[in-house]
Amino acid sequence: MQYILTLCFCVLLAGQFSRVSAGEDFLAGAKRVLVLGDSITYSGEYVEYVAGYFATRFPGREVEFMNVGLPSETVSGLSEEGHAGGAFPRPDLHERLGRVLTQTKPDVVLACYGMNDGIYLPFSEERFGAFTNGIVWMRDSVLKVGAKIILVTPPVFDEKRGKGPGYSAVLDRYSDWLVGQRKMGWEVVDVHGPMDHYLKERRKVDPDFYLAGDGVHAGAVGHWIMAKGILEFMGAKDLEGVGSGAEMMKGYRNGAEVLKLVEQEQRMMKDAWLTATGHKRPGMNKGLPLGEAEKKRAALEEKIKTLAMAGKKD
Repeated sequence: MQYILTLCFCVLLAGQFSRVSAGEDFLAGAKRVLVLGDSITYSGEYVEYVAGYFATRFPGREVEFMNVGLPSETVSGLSEEGHAGGAFPRPDLHERLGRVLTQTKPDVVLACYGMNDGIYLPFSEERFGAFTNGIVWMRDSVLKVGAKIILVTPPVFDEKRGKGPGYSAVLDRYSDWLVGQRKMGWEVVDVHGPMDHYLKERRKVDPDFYLAGDGVHAGAVGHWIMAKGILEFMGAKDLEGVGSGAEMMKGYRNGAEVLKLVEQEQRMMKDAWLTATGHKRPGMNKGLPLGEAEKKRAALEEKIKTLAMAGKKD
């Protein structure tokens, strides 16, 4: 059974696509899109799908999607006792955001936080306040450098698969708060609601179905729901009934090859950016020097553009 999902977090798109919430092009003229988040963003599949969509639909525009997601990170600054077996506390976005913004010089920022911010404990006003204060600080910091920001609600937490009794309800409240800020003029993509709906509907058919094997880190289906929601939020009209990133590319000549090259580029550049901008999380890959990575990216971009310019199949 195919389930069609709309809306979602985490990113940015499309000069020719108008915002759902307004009649203006949100990314008109944007060339650099920064993506912030935790391990879900670092894994990067949803970012790759968004970049792949953009490459095929707008091959004439030069827009760089810069994934600088950092595993374990919070925007709240909180860390549970004994995190990572006591090896290190959760990284805090406050420590690195200034450097990241200075070095990446984004036109648009897409930010997806929340999954780690309640530190997998029952709801508390103190932790909720740390999360909301962190989001406001992050948003203000981005606006101060002249960039636009799109906030993405946290993906769903699956208590059947992960450790954190009552934590799904915590993320429900965090997501509801983010969506509620739309009335203040904030750009917010809801991925939490569509993922939760999809999970519940599939479980009616298959009680053992899951989006995330560990309750946190979604697989390809979950990342597609995120990407599709972001793209539709930005105005995509051609994704109804599309069930995966690969299917999204099928209508385009060389689509599968374009997506593979986008994946290669994204996976190289995220480590290069994390190394260049710096962070305090141990155990991360050491990326290529940024200059070297940029040269390789330019070569990949030429290949992507050549393949994508073939256009849509007849």
